[in-house]
Amino acid sequence: HSVPALDDALRIAAESEKPILVHVTTNKGKGYAFAEDRPEKWHGTLAFDIETGEAKDPPGSTGYSSIFGSVLLRLAGEDKRIVGITAAMGAGTGMTGFAARFPDRFFEVGISEEHAVVFAAGLASRGLVPVFAVYSSFFQRAVDCMIHDVCLQNLPVVLCLDRAGLVGEDGPTHHGVFDIALLRSIPNLVFMQPCDEAELANMLKTAVTLGRPVAIRYPKGPGMGTLIPEVMETVEVGKAQVVRAGSGVQLWALGDRVKMALAAAKLLERDGVNAGVVNARFIRPLDTALLHRQIADTRLFITL
Repeated sequence: HSVPALDDALRIAAESEKPILVHVTTNKGKGYAFAEDRPEKWHGTLAFDIETGEAKDPPGSTGYSSIFGSVLLRLAGEDKRIVGITAAMGAGTGMTGFAARFPDRFFEVGISEEHAVVFAAGLASRGLVPVFAVYSSFFQRAVDCMIHDVCLQNLPVVLCLDRAGLVGEDGPTHHGVFDIALLRSIPNLVFMQPCDEAELANMLKTAVTLGRPVAIRYPKGPGMGTLIPEVMETVEVGKAQVVRAGSGVQLWALGDRVKMALAAAKLLERDGVNAGVVNARFIRPLDTALLHRQIADTRLFITL
């Protein structure tokens, strides 16, 4: 980790008439002890106290990544077929606990998302249930592999898309805003998004038992503060949840937008509008049966 040495190497390479490969090894967080000791934690941070390294405004509840990790541990303890895969983001996706408890069932493949998906397909074809946890933005590299190697073969690979949506301080390269558009039309794929931590647990339970390709998307940061059920239940595929009955206007929401939809419905009620709220849960397959029932007395559908 030396800027002068790097400068020398680049000058030598620039003056050479032969091809030169410059291999640069750096120490992440160099110059700040807290970041040097825990580089993955400091990949992206909230505002922090420079003297202690502690966040100034820590999240009020456990993040979705941690919830995913703890639920996966429980499920893997019950089902030896479950294996974990990540692509250089084990800590960020909450899989460090899984790696420590099941080292023979955890695979860190490095920054090679395409390989991770094809590798998962191979494992699934031999009777295992691979769970690949990856940031939504980085999964974009492997969409082709998901189509051809997983979904067209209808293999039971579970794709967990962390950081779905905007990610604040991580920056625009990490915004997970394209996964819905990229995945919603792929044959055989079940694609869902939980409204809270409990629903994430039940969706993960569903995913590892379904026997077909599944993708679950969830945002960065704290959840809604709901408790994980002691006994997880499977979710009926393609079944949305009516969380507020209404007519005339229906608000269909995904994930943490369900809370916003309920708040909007209360505001509309003041103006005499009895709006219904639906937790869509499934991006694919969509609950068309519920849509058809609601069409009879609905003049406006709003999606969040």
